[in-house]
Amino acid sequence: MFKQLLKYYFYMISIFFIGRLSLFILYFDNFKNSDVNYWLTFIHGLRMDTITASILLVIPLIFLSFTPNKLKYFTSKFLKYYFLIVLSILIYIENATFPFIAQYDVRPNYLFVEYLIYPKEVFSMIFADYRLELFIAFSMIGIFIYLYLKYAKDSVVDILEIGYKKRILLFLPILLILFIGVRSSFGHRGANISDAMYSTNRMVNEITKNSLYSIGYAIYSNNVHEGKKVKQYGKMDMKEAFDRVKKRLNIESNDNDNFSFSRVVKSNFKTDKPKNLVIFVQESMGYQFVNAVGGENGITPHFNALSKEAILFKDLYSNGTRSVRGLAGVSAGNLAVPGVGVLKRNKSQNDFFTIASALKPFGYHTSFIYGGESRFDNMRGWYLGNGFDEIVDQPKFENPTFVAPWGVCDEDLVVKANEEFKKLHVKGQKFATVMFSQSNHSPFEFPCEKIELIKDVPANSVKNAIKYADYAIGRFFELAKKEPYYKDTIFVVVADHNVRVYGDDMVPVDMFHIPAMILGEGIKPIVYDKIATQPDVLATALDLIGLDLKYPIMGHSIFSNEKQNISLMQFHTSYALRVDDKVAIVRPEQKPLTFLYKNPKTYLDKSNHLTPIESDLELEKDALSFVLALDHMYNKKLYK
Repeated sequence: MFKQLLKYYFYMISIFFIGRLSLFILYFDNFKNSDVNYWLTFIHGLRMDTITASILLVIPLIFLSFTPNKLKYFTSKFLKYYFLIVLSILIYIENATFPFIAQYDVRPNYLFVEYLIYPKEVFSMIFADYRLELFIAFSMIGIFIYLYLKYAKDSVVDILEIGYKKRILLFLPILLILFIGVRSSFGHRGANISDAMYSTNRMVNEITKNSLYSIGYAIYSNNVHEGKKVKQYGKMDMKEAFDRVKKRLNIESNDNDNFSFSRVVKSNFKTDKPKNLVIFVQESMGYQFVNAVGGENGITPHFNALSKEAILFKDLYSNGTRSVRGLAGVSAGNLAVPGVGVLKRNKSQNDFFTIASALKPFGYHTSFIYGGESRFDNMRGWYLGNGFDEIVDQPKFENPTFVAPWGVCDEDLVVKANEEFKKLHVKGQKFATVMFSQSNHSPFEFPCEKIELIKDVPANSVKNAIKYADYAIGRFFELAKKEPYYKDTIFVVVADHNVRVYGDDMVPVDMFHIPAMILGEGIKPIVYDKIATQPDVLATALDLIGLDLKYPIMGHSIFSNEKQNISLMQFHTSYALRVDDKVAIVRPEQKPLTFLYKNPKTYLDKSNHLTPIESDLELEKDALSFVLALDHMYNKKLYK
């Protein structure tokens, strides 16, 4: 029995090793000049692989130990196909790891399965972008299945003919061996994904991980283990955590409750005629594409031109790397909570602060306008559950000019939004709207004839998609400036996150850099070049509409003396708190680290930008305090 299980252990370990070795060779240039001992990736990786293989061998052990003799042929066939399926899945996942890392710069994780509930959008993207990868993977699986069925003569009938009592006696020592393999540690805590993160080079750590285990651990952490997950970052008295966060953000709550950020904020632009608010969120528009904030020239001419008449945020950083993080940041002004984003979590589906909460008492009509289906990422449920009056999404677009897998094109979006704003203005109705673009999304389908395509770049590519999104921005303001509502409205254009966060830094800070601007009639052009967050952008926009408001936004208007030079970035399970040029990073079950951040020389500079320095214990404690406070606010429903 042991010999049979050991054989399949080596089969699985071999598949994992080939995948890891291939990644090691493919990404060797990323870490060959680093100071880390990258050869240890194979030692630590074997540990991760052993955990995974040991888990997968538990079911065969149970069947081999407890199957009655009369069911031996059934069990023999069952185990034959069990291993066929398991090994086929491992081959597929190891293949899928390559395009996943190319896209997200990490091993497959929760995202690998999270969006399977949206098959229309996801599978259209996969079939458009990864045909070759799918062909290779399924060809390898097909060859494996053919050879396995033809030549695998394994039968466990002989094992099952061993006496029942003897097999049961063998069960305990083999189970103990598998238990040790699963724990892979003789300490008080078993090994887990954090043990793969042994170096300061992120790509080395990703190669060390095991993809199947990474997926399973992420699902477990985000669902079954969600309530305990935050404890993995460290412990701190909750009052101290909130005191630290408030001090770093320079926020004094007006409430007696220490665990609240709610306060009354007086406008620096107080008026008897408050303005409307339109927040136009741009899908994946990273700074590197926008010349106005230091990116490449020629991709976003409309944004660049408009920025000259706007408040331009030149050093703005996103909450995270997913749309739900960015939408929460610009719609609710909160930072990224640990685990799944608040748009998709149960306790934030109502009574969670949004701009609708702040503006409802002043008679504003609030809406969310999106060219796709708003059920995606639970946007519809979250916005409606938290005070928004109306959702305008794809089903409400009559006769769109262009429809892609993710929805109608951005030009249709802005034309529709303009019509909605005109109707509201005619009725004398004040309004606040969040618009969300979608054309800059793989497989990057948009009406190509609307722009002059960038030379030497495929038509359906991220650069051309961003250029089309920029065209839609220009089209929107072309339409809006012709309408009476324009002079009564504050407009925000801001990205949700960068198109792809990559780099070898533990947290690639530079790839959180995004563009934003605020414009409208009477706004004095300013280039704000200090560090800012998405909550800061929202606070500034609310300041400009001219109302004194009560809100818990975790940021300040740039016109406030309380504004701090700070940002908090969530990157998978890591959090980076940046204050000026110091960055503290906290990770689950890992020691916090402090780095010095150096801005890239240009958008083409892909070198490392974080340099390890002596630990700043106070900054590291503050980083932990943000994680704990954000989790506490979510769980106790205090963000209101």
